[in-house]
Amino acid sequence: MRMKILRNIALLLLLLFSTSTFVSAQYRDNIPPKRELRGVWVATVSNIDYPKRPTPVAIAQKEQWRKLVEKLKKAGVNALYVQVRPSADALYASSFIPFSKYLTGRQGRSPEPFYDPMQHMIDVTHEHGMEFHAWINPYRATTNLDTLNLSLWHVFNNHRDWLVKYDNKFYINPGEPEARRHVVQVVEEIVNNYDIDGIHLDDYFYPYKKKGQVFADSTQFQKYGSIYGSLGDWRRNNNDQLIEALSIAIKKKKPYVKFGISPFGVWRNQSLDPIGSKTQAGITSYDDLYADVRGWLDKGYIDYVAPQLYWYIGHPQADHEELLYWWRGNLFDKTLLVGHAAYKIGERKAEAWQDPAEMIRQIKLNRKLTDARGSIFFSAKSILKNPLGLVDSLRTNYYRYPAIPPIMIPDDVKTPKVKSPKMKKIKAKPNGVVISWKPNKLVATAGFGMLPPDYYIIYRFEDTGVGNISDPRNIIGISSMTGKQHTFLDKTAVENQIYTYTVTAVNRYQKESVPSDWKVIKKELGKVKKVKFKRKKRKKKPKPKKEVIF
Repeated sequence: MRMKILRNIALLLLLLFSTSTFVSAQYRDNIPPKRELRGVWVATVSNIDYPKRPTPVAIAQKEQWRKLVEKLKKAGVNALYVQVRPSADALYASSFIPFSKYLTGRQGRSPEPFYDPMQHMIDVTHEHGMEFHAWINPYRATTNLDTLNLSLWHVFNNHRDWLVKYDNKFYINPGEPEARRHVVQVVEEIVNNYDIDGIHLDDYFYPYKKKGQVFADSTQFQKYGSIYGSLGDWRRNNNDQLIEALSIAIKKKKPYVKFGISPFGVWRNQSLDPIGSKTQAGITSYDDLYADVRGWLDKGYIDYVAPQLYWYIGHPQADHEELLYWWRGNLFDKTLLVGHAAYKIGERKAEAWQDPAEMIRQIKLNRKLTDARGSIFFSAKSILKNPLGLVDSLRTNYYRYPAIPPIMIPDDVKTPKVKSPKMKKIKAKPNGVVISWKPNKLVATAGFGMLPPDYYIIYRFEDTGVGNISDPRNIIGISSMTGKQHTFLDKTAVENQIYTYTVTAVNRYQKESVPSDWKVIKKELGKVKKVKFKRKKRKKKPKPKKEVIF
């Protein structure tokens, strides 16, 4: 008995040692991290990314989406940020918002035959093992002054008193409390009706300033803003109230749905605020867009921030590296993602953007900082053009191994756990090895602080024994994000090689379970699922054994 305990302790020490030494080896060998968000913005306004052109034909919309997802999946992407509300309209079946003209060609027109486009987009995205984040523009009502073609459901026709004309567009006035409540209702409808992974807002709050023009909200300021020190303080408070209300609404219904902001990359210049960044930007999020994103992080309103760091490393007014370090120092224990300007690659305005290594250097900087948990590229169209070979480089090197999204819930917040699945069988076939498993029954029933698995990760190790599951090189597959896939075909298995397979379950909080059979390995040495196979018939055996020779 004593010898058995000593052997178990030795095994545990070996496992701990292998995990701790992997970190330095991973850094030294340039192994991509196992947890990393690899996202892309899919813009629908002006049909930038999807659909290619407006069409009411449902089958054309569906086919375009599936092809887009498949291409992005091949590029190594694991999260899509899809613009589902480009200008007070919708790419989904809303009860009070009209369908977007960018989807069907005329605002308010439904797809033919009728279906829910966003439901289809979510289903296809999850089938490919990718997250779907609903990206909305809260205040932009139109992209021009053409109001004759607006749907009767559009906010212009229902609440004209909420709108402000500015820079040849109409904007919902953040100073109107009822207008802010309307935006919250929009988000509540999305969260309630769709199986999304996140709600995402970009940099458009109050509009970017246009010289010689005034945003006409003085009436609302006199009515609601008299207690504030300045117009700017009042406007920032309006945005503060919106973000707080959205946070409460989202988390009340679905706590696992992530809520994040992708602001303009400069919060404030240090010349105006000692805690600002060492930049000389002509525009700042705080002073010009009235978005105090740093304050939202501090107050815990948002789960992550993805600043649009659209400048190259060494830019004289806004250095990408300087801004990366500034945001890292102002996270307040939240998650940092980095917005990258894929659309600028190859641009002739700056020599740095003609260098194929510029974007790679930015990705390396992210990985150097443990607080930077991934990237989001603008936009899908730019990425798929493979500018200066970026996608080739990602696919063959920097994204060559699978990655799962990071956990974005603070450590001090209690979240449901997920139990490991149970290995069902491993079977060799002419085209590879089939691994099947089943969810833990305790997880499938709701309650007890548990969540059903959202997807599964399949690991393979050479020879006998489970190795380091922190090493992404050991991942051979990630199931669809539907929780329904319970088999996997390993097409890369080599003949006459012994393998160990294990499977983990991951829930909506991105929490990963203990590997299947892991407890057995810790208690009794050598009891692992393994397969050695050849292309010939095997003799029947009276009883199955742990080690099966094919």
